[in-house]
Amino acid sequence: MRVKLIVAYDGTNYCGWQIQDNAITIEEVLNQKLSELLNEDIRVIGASRTDSGVHALGNVAVFDTNTRIPAEKISYALNQRLPDDIRIQKSEQVADDFHPRFCDTIKTYEYKIYNNKFPDPTVRLYSKFVYFNIDIDKMREGAKYLVGEHDFKSFCTPRTNVESTVREVTEITFDKKGDMITMTIKGTGFLYNMVRIIMGTLLRVGMGMYTPEHVKEILNAKDRAVAGPKAEACGLTLINIEYL
Repeated sequence: MRVKLIVAYDGTNYCGWQIQDNAITIEEVLNQKLSELLNEDIRVIGASRTDSGVHALGNVAVFDTNTRIPAEKISYALNQRLPDDIRIQKSEQVADDFHPRFCDTIKTYEYKIYNNKFPDPTVRLYSKFVYFNIDIDKMREGAKYLVGEHDFKSFCTPRTNVESTVREVTEITFDKKGDMITMTIKGTGFLYNMVRIIMGTLLRVGMGMYTPEHVKEILNAKDRAVAGPKAEACGLTLINIEYL
């Protein structure tokens, strides 16, 4: 049977999702612990290959198994074996041809900025610290140019191995509670480092380095060199993946 997992993790101590030769990753840990639990050679397939240091509340993975353990019980058994910074939120059986990356989805990410004169050590692993004043209304204005279907070549790492850099962003919102600013971005798919580069660019708008209208010029340029810097991984969390 094919089993779908909803995976939450603190990415601080991991070099992203995808297996690497000389670093520990989320995928590697899941493969190892599932193989031990089920006494099979298990290889999970992830929906989103999050970067080093990026967190998730609702990433999705699937794997095939011959076990007699009911699919919905695997989450409980697996969580007993996983480290404290990785937890399965749900496990369930899905169709044998279900593939987490080849379905229509809406992905939701959050990026958090802690905006104060001094850092708060209790949120340092889950937010970017900025001590400059930030105007989130200007960030909202700049973000409007990014909503819709566009060529996001300016907002992805060069040499990204994809057939097209056209993506659809369905929503970008900003919220401020106390000193914490949260950008929520939703879309049908994202390019490598796209959310972090969007955040880095809009942050420059909020700090007055770019005008909101300049975001449109950056988008139209289709040139990574003209966009803002890539924001740190620690502020980014994959919230959920909704299958349509």
